[in-house]
Amino acid sequence: MISLTSPVKTRAHDWPAGLKLAGLCASTLGLFYITSPYAHLAILLAILAAYAAPGRAFLRSGLRSLKVLWPFIVIVGIWQVVIGEIADGLMIVMRMISAVALANLVSMTTRLSDMIAVVNWLSTPLRKLGMPTQVLEIAIALVIRMVPVLMGKGTRLTESWRARATRRPSWRLVLPFTLLALDDADHVGDALRARGGLTSERES
Repeated sequence: MISLTSPVKTRAHDWPAGLKLAGLCASTLGLFYITSPYAHLAILLAILAAYAAPGRAFLRSGLRSLKVLWPFIVIVGIWQVVIGEIADGLMIVMRMISAVALANLVSMTTRLSDMIAVVNWLSTPLRKLGMPTQVLEIAIALVIRMVPVLMGKGTRLTESWRARATRRPSWRLVLPFTLLALDDADHVGDALRARGGLTSERES
């Protein structure tokens, strides 16, 4: 399976995955207790500096991954303007960008296998109770990997539409995108079955 880890080597690549994931959880939780817009702005600038520190290639790759947030930013911004709470809306947007940017930074500097190893360790009590945790580990790995893959295919589908039509992309893209997602799901299912499927640790 292809990892989302950035090929640009940083110091954070060598940090333990468990430490980074624990720090991500604590940082994301802490964002909801910060009520100062200036503090949120400072956090955003610090995160941007963290992206820029490894170099221009790392920065470009990280910012490209965050483009998916624009529709949500627009929706939240319009709603906050409608209800007359612009200041709160600005803080919500900054908090959302910071949380996703931090998560993206962790995924860029952590191998997927290391993340799954942390999940495997955390689910040890469940295995002792006889619960198969392999399904959970595979599901997390598939979500981490397949979401950006589907986003990329959606982008290429939109670009193909624009290259062949004068009208803007519309709901008509939903059906071909759904078929692409189902086709990917079939391929992943076939690959899992070819490797023995999802069996519990007791059966393996």
